[in-house]
Order: sequence, then structure tokens, then C-alpha cells
Amino acid sequence: MKPAVRTPSSVWRNPIHFLAFGGGAGASKIAPGTCGTLVAIPLYILLQDLPVLMYIFVTVALFLLGIWLCRITTRDLGVHDHPGIVWDEIVGYLITMTAAPAGAESAWLWIVLGFALFRLFDIWKPWPINLLDRQVKGGFGIMIDDVVAGLYAWLLMQGIAMSV
Repeated sequence: MKPAVRTPSSVWRNPIHFLAFGGGAGASKIAPGTCGTLVAIPLYILLQDLPVLMYIFVTVALFLLGIWLCRITTRDLGVHDHPGIVWDEIVGYLITMTAAPAGAESAWLWIVLGFALFRLFDIWKPWPINLLDRQVKGGFGIMIDDVVAGLYAWLLMQGIAMSV
């Protein structure tokens, strides 16, 4: 576990930093990545009824916005991938939840399963996630390892959905 890093005061004054920190969720002293992923759940609930192509379009737009937000925030803070930057977790979770099974009676089961699977891959960082995390820098580097973690979680979740 990474040592706690102080949350810069700019998170509360600079809207770019505020967004990169997931609306402040990344300022949590305990498990900022998990808190950032929690922020993604209400966003997913707002987006879940979109047609799949529109959902993917919005997720790609949030990914591209995230590259910019993370690049600017990293540059301003002088810390590559500050643990409080959680926009990448938000996008990674949205990727996991792409085309999640529908149905009001089981919706929360899939939301929780997607959360658990995404956090598993984001924390575990199997190949090539670990390689991307270490070697790719900048805003794209911050985002891409969570994109791949989201894809791994998505594949597993879709496999589970097809088997039930």
C-alpha cells in the first residue's frame, strides 16, 4: 500500500484538480481509489439506460477528458499519478459496466460485482496493467492502466452474465 500523500489545497479551488480528484473523493485518507470508484456508481446509474453505442461514446469522451485532466493535475502538483487522482477509476468502472445485464431485480448485484471485479484488477494489476502502470507516463499513462483493468473486469463480468 502506498504511503499517504497530502491532498493539495488546490483540489478545493481548481475545478480541473477537483474533477481529477473525483469531486473530492480522491482526497480520502483511506482507499482513495476505492472512493473514486464509488463516485462512478451514481454516474453509471445515470448512464445505464443509454443505448450501448451512446454509452460507449460518453465513456470514450470521459476517457479523453481524463487524459487532459490528469495531465494538467499531474503537471500542477508535480507528482506523477498522485493517489488522489481518481478520474481513471471512474472511467475504468464505466468500462467494466458497459452493456451490463439489465433488470431491476438484479441491477445492484451487477453494480456490486462490477465494482468488485474492477477494484480486483486495478489493485492486482496483472500483465500488462502492471507494465503500463510503470512505464507509460502523463495523462494517458494514468488513464490507460485503468482502461485495461476495466476491460479485464468487463470480460469476466460478461462471461459470468453469459453463464447465468
